[in-house]
Amino acid sequence: MDETAEPLCERLATDLDDGFTELVRVHASAVHAFLLRVTGFAAEADDLGQETFLRAYTALQGYSAKRRRALRPRAWLMTIAANVWRNHVRTCVRRPVAAARVEDSCESWPAEGPGPQERAETAADRALLVAALARLPEPARVAVVLRHVVGMSYAEVAEVQGCPVGTVKAQVSRGIATLRQLLEPEVALLREVTM
Repeated sequence: MDETAEPLCERLATDLDDGFTELVRVHASAVHAFLLRVTGFAAEADDLGQETFLRAYTALQGYSAKRRRALRPRAWLMTIAANVWRNHVRTCVRRPVAAARVEDSCESWPAEGPGPQERAETAADRALLVAALARLPEPARVAVVLRHVVGMSYAEVAEVQGCPVGTVKAQVSRGIATLRQLLEPEVALLREVTM
């Protein structure tokens, strides 16, 4: 359990509303980062993040104080987020809709940030990575994003995925290897252009 989990769980057990506010404050960015990387769409990640926290709050209302104290909040939230995303994918297959891509949502850049050249390179790199992540099978994509974007341990990812740690390590390894294969032609092209 990470260092913020124990006091957070105690707050959830004693005062659900106050504890939930803290839960959102501590974990919202990780949930959003995960959803952004698995969906590739900023607006979709925002909506799914709200749905994740709504489901979390609804579930917490039915939990006893003892169960709230024993909670592993980060893994628990990522499990909910992964399930919300999977349900959303199933729904989208039945009823497709158009949404803005991640790259389109980055219209405003801070004035003190990188210049136009650096921004273009960063946006292009991000677009390549998002496209490559989208081509990974679901278990590998979720495992790679949770491990390398959200920063969860293999044990936490295993808890979210509902599988053994060894399986998660294999999923991450295969996912990274596949990403390398998918991105290698782009990297080779960039090397040719810069030479």
